Amino acid sequence: MKEGTSISRSVRVNERIRIKEVRVISPDGAQLGILPIQEALETAQKLSLDLVEVAPDAKPPVCRIMNYGKYRYEQNKKTREARKKQTVIQIKEIKLRPKTDEHDFQFKAKHAERFLKEGNKTKVTLMFRGREMVHIERGKAQLDRLAETLKEVAAIEQYPRQEGRNMVMILTPKHG
Repeated sequence: MKEGTSISRSVRVNERIRIKEVRVISPDGAQLGILPIQEALETAQKLSLDLVEVAPDAKPPVCRIMNYGKYRYEQNKKTREARKKQTVIQIKEIKLRPKTDEHDFQFKAKHAERFLKEGNKTKVTLMFRGREMVHIERGKAQLDRLAETLKEVAAIEQYPRQEGRNMVMILTPKHG
């Protein structure tokens, strides 16, 4: 099922089932056998329940007699619970320069450590300006030093890579 489509569009209920014969399952899970659609609908109406197509691809399609409103409610509840349990990993960014001083470097390293401990990926961008591009090895050394400083809490997902005037490295939190 696509993201955003509701359950009601994908499941056929009662008169929307357009097939001659269906395999019917009672509310308690017992097989009632293969019945003509009209007879299956009448059986569901006698029990004041709905006939819901649960396996449309089967030969013949399988339908279950159930309370469709309650079924939809339960399905929506399950999807909400699953969404609550999802963890969204964000990418936090830290920017450095080749000439970043020791104190500033330590300050940014602490921020990166905090981001990683929170479970977020951290993108470290080292920006070169003007003639600093001549000394790319200094920038690489700066990123290697940061990776070494954070080796307890981080693993390198993407090693330092030059992207125009920036050098980028991505760190992920270590689990365990």
